[in-house]
Amino acid sequence: MSDTAATPAKKLFLLDAFALIYRSHFAFAKNPRVNSKGMNTGAILGFTNTLVEVLLKEKPTHLGVCFDSGKTFRHEKDENYKANRQAMPEDIGIAIPYIKQIVEAFHIPILLMAGFEADDVIGTLAQKAEKEGFEVFMMTPDKDYCQLVTEQIKIYRPAFMGNAAEVLDVAHVLERFEIERTEQVIDILGLQGDASDNIPGIPGIGEKTAKTLIKQFGSVENLIANVDKLKGKQQENVRNFAEQGLLSKELATIHVNVPIEFEADKLLMDAPDAARLRELFEELEFRQLATRVLGESAAGAAPRTPAGPVGRGARRPKVAAPSAQGSLFGEGSAAVINAAENGDLGTDVVGEYYDGPTKTLEDVPHHYHLVDTPELRKSLMQFLLQQKEVSFDTETTGLNTMTARLVGLSFSWVAGEAYYVPVPGDDAEASQALVDEFRPFFEHPTILKIGQNIKYDLLILKNYEVRVSGPFFDTMLAHYLIEPDMRHNMDVLAETYLHYTPVPITDLIGAKGKNQKTMADLDPALVSDYACEDADVTLQLRHVFEPVLKDLGLLGLLVDVENPLVPVLADIERAGVRIDSGAMNEYSAELQGYVQELETQIFKEAGQEFNIGSPKQLGEVLFDKMDIGKGKIKKTKTGQYATGEEILSQLATDNPIAGLILEYRQLSKLRSTYVEALPQLVSPLDGRVHTTFNQAVTATGRLSSTNPNLQNIPIRTEKGREIRKAFVPRDADHILLAADYSQVELRIMADFSGDATMIEAFRLGQDVHTSTASKVFKVPLSEVDGEMRRKAKTVNFGIIYGISAFGLAQRIGISRKEAVDIIETYFQEFPSVKQFMDESINRARELEYAETLLKRRRYLRDINSRNATLRGYTERNAINAPIQGTAADIIKMAMINIHDWLIEEKLGTKMILQVHDELVFDAVREEVDYVTPKIRELMTTALLLPRGVPLEVEVGTGDNWLKAH
Repeated sequence: MSDTAATPAKKLFLLDAFALIYRSHFAFAKNPRVNSKGMNTGAILGFTNTLVEVLLKEKPTHLGVCFDSGKTFRHEKDENYKANRQAMPEDIGIAIPYIKQIVEAFHIPILLMAGFEADDVIGTLAQKAEKEGFEVFMMTPDKDYCQLVTEQIKIYRPAFMGNAAEVLDVAHVLERFEIERTEQVIDILGLQGDASDNIPGIPGIGEKTAKTLIKQFGSVENLIANVDKLKGKQQENVRNFAEQGLLSKELATIHVNVPIEFEADKLLMDAPDAARLRELFEELEFRQLATRVLGESAAGAAPRTPAGPVGRGARRPKVAAPSAQGSLFGEGSAAVINAAENGDLGTDVVGEYYDGPTKTLEDVPHHYHLVDTPELRKSLMQFLLQQKEVSFDTETTGLNTMTARLVGLSFSWVAGEAYYVPVPGDDAEASQALVDEFRPFFEHPTILKIGQNIKYDLLILKNYEVRVSGPFFDTMLAHYLIEPDMRHNMDVLAETYLHYTPVPITDLIGAKGKNQKTMADLDPALVSDYACEDADVTLQLRHVFEPVLKDLGLLGLLVDVENPLVPVLADIERAGVRIDSGAMNEYSAELQGYVQELETQIFKEAGQEFNIGSPKQLGEVLFDKMDIGKGKIKKTKTGQYATGEEILSQLATDNPIAGLILEYRQLSKLRSTYVEALPQLVSPLDGRVHTTFNQAVTATGRLSSTNPNLQNIPIRTEKGREIRKAFVPRDADHILLAADYSQVELRIMADFSGDATMIEAFRLGQDVHTSTASKVFKVPLSEVDGEMRRKAKTVNFGIIYGISAFGLAQRIGISRKEAVDIIETYFQEFPSVKQFMDESINRARELEYAETLLKRRRYLRDINSRNATLRGYTERNAINAPIQGTAADIIKMAMINIHDWLIEEKLGTKMILQVHDELVFDAVREEVDYVTPKIRELMTTALLLPRGVPLEVEVGTGDNWLKAH
């Protein structure tokens, strides 16, 4: 649907209020929109933006908003219906009255009927309106409404989280559910059930199986009538749970016989009550929304700066974001519109998911050029080399950086203008020759290269032997520093900060599936605008983010740490690490033997054989047959016994079978997740495993690793450590070198807290855990035994993570009272640590964020929550985030310095892994004596701590990672 489409004579929108309210609430869940009074207004803002989007873009002639009305006839049919639904979040309960007032101020009718849900009301009115010639749009994200879709009744899914608005018609529903009639959606829902509504369905039937069965039998009733045609467990389940399946179908059916009249005149769109809306928007502090809806300057609205420490508005990063053109009352303030179009609104809008109207390529003037001749490429190169900064992007045949090939390159250095250069894909020499034409730009040492997830582009260009030189500006990383908890993909950023929706890639290559094309399959002319848009949007995001980073004091962190780390990670990923697949296969067989032995012991303890991997069977054996766990038995929402690690760990002290099950799970996971999986991920191109390091995932600043995840290889158990034996050097001329920070987080805590005892221990090279044990247990250093040290070590590391007396008692196997005494003694002996913790929490309560030594922020927006559990969790983060985040910054700086030194010295040693506080190198044997002291030096001096607590690094070498570590 578009703004230019002709408005139908009778166009009715029916809004499912609660579905849209919940959607809006959770869209802001990680980044709540809180005004100066401390009120979370995210649900109200999101719902109102959605409403305004429809009014402005779709121009309905008739509109109604439907609410649920409490318990319905479905609860009478099944008392368990929606029984598992969590209580309504407090913020939604506060939001609903305001939303109703806003709807009323828009002069839109609120529709509800006692005993029926909103979908029943909407279904009834939709069918009645259809008979009177209306085109009806049911506005909801709920898939259940698909059963009501006809040629005149459609679903309207509003724009959300980077996805454009979507209309679901009959063809879409039939394709989505693989059915012949839209009403068969009810049969599929009845078979598969719905956990959110506690509709049970038939066990063992998920969506895929439900589609297959309905395709074969047509309905739940016909399936049950032909149960003999099924086989095995499926036949048994359908036969045994037939009544449950029929009840589930009934519960999933939207009833269209609600006793409510369709009164078209009352749903007719009317002029809103501007005065009442202005009053509500001022109270809620929706300045930009007031501008968009009322066409007035935001200057007169209530200030966002909070009067006291409780408010959050002034402390959240603020990013310029243009308002939509026009308003519901006319064209709006020309000054505001012009400022928006020129990107000159200052820094007045909080960075958050935007859910209002957006522009597209069709709405915005642009000058995109296809550069497809040698003469044009030469001219483009001349212009590129004259620029101080250029945004660029690569179009490729896939996402695997080892195998993907270039389809094209796009460049932009002026907003609204970009250039696309197609790369010939069928001729490797021609492709290389064309890329070589742009080598002077890519390898230019001073031109700033701007990109979105630019590491991917660097890796693709490595396939063409091009090493892109910095400096860099990665918009994904920039936003990660501004809002670490938000999503950072370009489409979301464009909608949030530019109010612009980029062309979806599926418009070019189609939806996922066997028929999906690649960029290489398309004519370059079709790719050009899409590719140019990527470079253009990324350039514009850079200009939005840079002033915000300056304002927050984060630009230095981006320029000095995150951006320079990009080529380091690209080189690590490309280098890869060699896996001894033979050793892995041998270890897999060895682990299988251990697993079978454990299985035998478990069956012996239980007195029967059962499926250990089935939580249901395991719970029945432990708690029904064996009758263990008095007072510790818990059940899940589905009524099954809880058999998670926490429960089994509590039981293991007195019940050997619980310990055996924990070990069985651990070894089974070890075997399947790593020992069997890693050899399958060896690249056929070079025989090595290539992980992907993610800079913009963890809120603490630490790197994460995926495909495969090498950060989580177990090291606490002997059998887990054995996996490291299979990580080996690339050849006989190399050896693995591992450099590991020693107790880096404890050293940071000692420095930050200024605790004299801990600082002295680290400066003198004493064992800090022995020193702590001496203090806590009040014995001389010489009398500290191994058990005391073990307990002290647990306390030292536990304090960083806010360990409780209960947690400490569990961790080291002591009584809760003894744990309380140990913690109290610890704080008496280390008062500076306690003071540091208290100050960290108090500072976070005021600022609602914690920061590292390099000013990396972790937002703690629940630090003042009225929910004690949530508040306690956030307080622990307030203590830990500066410590863990500073440790992350330290190793990142070390990686940059070591990487640059290895290149400057033209050495063959390569950095191949970063795991927590450890760096692993594929070292040339002849270079080991030369690189070892320098690596240690660069790691220990990467970032000097304020009070001078020294960093220490342990370095080892070996023919495998375990020996080196």
